[in-house]
Amino acid sequence: MHREDEICHDLRKNCTSCKCPREAHDVCHEEWVSVRSRLGLKDDESNGPIGVDPRERGLAWVPPGLPLHKVEEYFTMLPEIAVPRLGTPGERHRDRQLAIQLPKQDLARAYCRHLDPKHASSADDFMAARNEIALDIGSVQEVLERDLECGVCESSLKYGSLAVSASKLGLLYHPTCFRCADCKELLVDLAYCVHDDMLFCERHYAEQLKPRCAACDELIFSGEYTKAMNKDWHSGHFCCWQCDESLTGQRYVLRDEHPYCIKCYESVFANGCEECSKIIGIDSKDLSYKDKHWHEACFLCNRCRVSLVDKQFGSKVDKIYCGNCYDTQFASRCDGCGEIFRAGTKKMEYKTRQWHEKCFCCVVCKNPIGTKSFIPREQEIYCAGCYEDKFATRCVKCNKIITSGGVTYKNEPWHRDCFTCSNCNNSLAGQRFTSRDDKPYCADCFGELFAKRCTSCSKPITGIGGTRFISFEDRHWHNDCFICAGCKTSLVGRGFITDGDDIICPECAKMKLM
Repeated sequence: MHREDEICHDLRKNCTSCKCPREAHDVCHEEWVSVRSRLGLKDDESNGPIGVDPRERGLAWVPPGLPLHKVEEYFTMLPEIAVPRLGTPGERHRDRQLAIQLPKQDLARAYCRHLDPKHASSADDFMAARNEIALDIGSVQEVLERDLECGVCESSLKYGSLAVSASKLGLLYHPTCFRCADCKELLVDLAYCVHDDMLFCERHYAEQLKPRCAACDELIFSGEYTKAMNKDWHSGHFCCWQCDESLTGQRYVLRDEHPYCIKCYESVFANGCEECSKIIGIDSKDLSYKDKHWHEACFLCNRCRVSLVDKQFGSKVDKIYCGNCYDTQFASRCDGCGEIFRAGTKKMEYKTRQWHEKCFCCVVCKNPIGTKSFIPREQEIYCAGCYEDKFATRCVKCNKIITSGGVTYKNEPWHRDCFTCSNCNNSLAGQRFTSRDDKPYCADCFGELFAKRCTSCSKPITGIGGTRFISFEDRHWHNDCFICAGCKTSLVGRGFITDGDDIICPECAKMKLM
């Protein structure tokens, strides 16, 4: 918290310690308990609800003469920040607006620290005329007539609601419309000035008629003053933001909207040269690279001392080198051609290897790979097409690449669709099959083409799936077909007797001989 008269910094209305604008601080002003006091007017009984101190109601200010039961109604019509409740942002906002809208150096000559005595009468005349013609305090009253309009937005004023009255214009306003036409802020404690039939806070009213010094924030009553940076200044007040020395007629540098003399700017903001360690002044060209700075004449190769201005250069361990010196000492070599990478050359890298852009090409087709996909194999790089042509698995039948779902037969790859029966061409993938002369056959085709046939049923005996069979004198039977021609009992594992083309059990043979 600062007292208002302690904020000024030499010629400027800024905090002594941090130089920030006074509106950034919480400002107290012990001399005044009301705006009427600040304006030099005597307090009267209309300054708040009769017999009630606003602070007893938890408020720093209430509209003059407004009945107590209407005070809260009025404040509900304003933004929360504009309600000056004690100990809230609203109270601090009011304090700042008092300092901004009603600068005390505008209101009384006693607070003008930089007013030349020979212009004192002009200041008195200005203040007197303003107080008589333009300055006043609004009042809050109930709207008791219909079809009335707001003096700003021209919208209707609701009958029975509260409005602000500006007697110097004879108009009523919505409480949220009672603002300065310049800064658009609500007029603090309803204090206003009238100019060209418009409402202004006192600060911006005064600036319609007089220039204001950007340094000390006082009105300028002299006919001679300085204009710089699109602002007005007392003669001698246009000074360095750092040392306060006058800049009138002097060279200066603008930084963050503040002027600095050359000496202060260079001491506060100028960079030091990496080579000679001296300040790089505003008359020197500042060359920078990676947060380091050099005078133009100091921007040299660390090895051969040639100028690097407008030339390619390399950096190593915080030192800069011309292209030749950098290449000689530090440049790596291409894994393709073996030549060095010169400064500024584009480099392609993969894991621990690196190539010139033109050297990063397929070992087979020699086409540059660039940003396309590639496949490394041992120490070589292949484009996808060449890699597939050279290394991809191919079907032994169609010779095309197998991308997925292949079948291996006798250590050779096949597409599933290509692995078919050599006779009927039906797919063998997932099916029972056998082979003959290195050719695969489905069970049916193999039986039809190559298998022995059962003497009994004439069907092929394939042996696939563990089928057992019996052979005797160039004749063959399925186990299930090897039965007695007479009694039909199985002869598997039993003795039997041939009877022409038939086989019979011993019992049937005896019966046949009797």
